[in-house]
Amino acid sequence: MKLVIAAIKPFKLEEVREALTAIGVRGMMVTEIKGFGSQSGHTEIYRGAEYAVNFVPKVKLELVVADAMADQVVETISTTAKTDKIGDGKIFVLDVEAAVRVRTGETNDDAI
Repeated sequence: MKLVIAAIKPFKLEEVREALTAIGVRGMMVTEIKGFGSQSGHTEIYRGAEYAVNFVPKVKLELVVADAMADQVVETISTTAKTDKIGDGKIFVLDVEAAVRVRTGETNDDAI
């Protein structure tokens, strides 16, 4: 099993969710986050005063998928979330040692 963690632009969330559902992803966790990478924030003007925004709003997706599906999930997120502008996000893939469905006690691939 693999844990896929993706940080994407918030307005792309619904489009990415629909694309992942279409390839058979059955669930994901979503968290609103703030961060910065190569774009390093930006400046905005509010009521005539300029101020720095050091952290940019993002959405973090976390999905646990079967090993065989991980590459397809990464490709789907990459192509769907892409805007060709700085700040499109990042995707990380980690190994998952075990998973347990609390309700039924199913483990590993049966639990996802």
